[in-house]
Amino acid sequence: MSLRALMQGPLPVTAPLVLNPLMARMVEVAGFPAGYLGGGATGYQKVALEANLNLTEMCQAALDIRAVSSLPLILDGACGYGDPMHMHRTIGMVEAAGFAAIEIEDQLVPKRAHHHVGIEHMIPIELMAAKVREAVAARRHPDFLIIGRTNAMRASDMDDAFRRGEAYRKAGADVLLLSMAHRPEQLRAIAARLGGPLMYLAGRGGLAGHGMSLKDLGALGYAIVADPSTPLLAAYVAWKKVYADLAEAPRRRARDGREGQGLIDSEGGFAPLPKPPP
Repeated sequence: MSLRALMQGPLPVTAPLVLNPLMARMVEVAGFPAGYLGGGATGYQKVALEANLNLTEMCQAALDIRAVSSLPLILDGACGYGDPMHMHRTIGMVEAAGFAAIEIEDQLVPKRAHHHVGIEHMIPIELMAAKVREAVAARRHPDFLIIGRTNAMRASDMDDAFRRGEAYRKAGADVLLLSMAHRPEQLRAIAARLGGPLMYLAGRGGLAGHGMSLKDLGALGYAIVADPSTPLLAAYVAWKKVYADLAEAPRRRARDGREGQGLIDSEGGFAPLPKPPP
């Protein structure tokens, strides 16, 4: 089923972060209907930043994922990898790679990294609206979604974010995303002013402690809820611990005379390390 069709359901489409084929398979097994290939998380896993990424490597990631999974993928397409005229190349490649949607934001190209310290390099409304129009014109499959994103909530104010959302929808965006809005009153105000379909990017931990359920968000017109960071943050904690355990296990077991015992038990689980001597 296409992402556009999934959006017609009673609840928002939930799309957790997916960076590789293994994560895609795990997301499918967990029962999620879609995945989100995040730019920020992709940059972090490459020990770089989103500003260092290019269209080709994002499309290659999608090809790797789509080789083993039919999960609809949403691409965090940064600034669209160019100006309005470049959207024809961007959309053509993104569709060919098998993405179901692209999210394009209204920041300067080449993308800066200053947003990591709270500084947004915004482009004029008219320029971003032109990008959206060209993206829509370049689309070949009617089910492919164009998501217009603005970061004006942090860069200026909510009124500017509203004006930008209205302009991007008029330019043809299928879905609007006003990022940096997390408080329930903000999400309600966005829905009241702009209407659906909307997309929400959850903060760390997903909807936990957010104060609004998927049903609440769906009733407001939020059709997609994506989590761009929690899986990577959780994986980082797990990797850090297991590598520390792997490094410590031989030393500790040598001290305790148990050199032959591995970190993995006979059933494939993690064997508990013996407690260090007092």
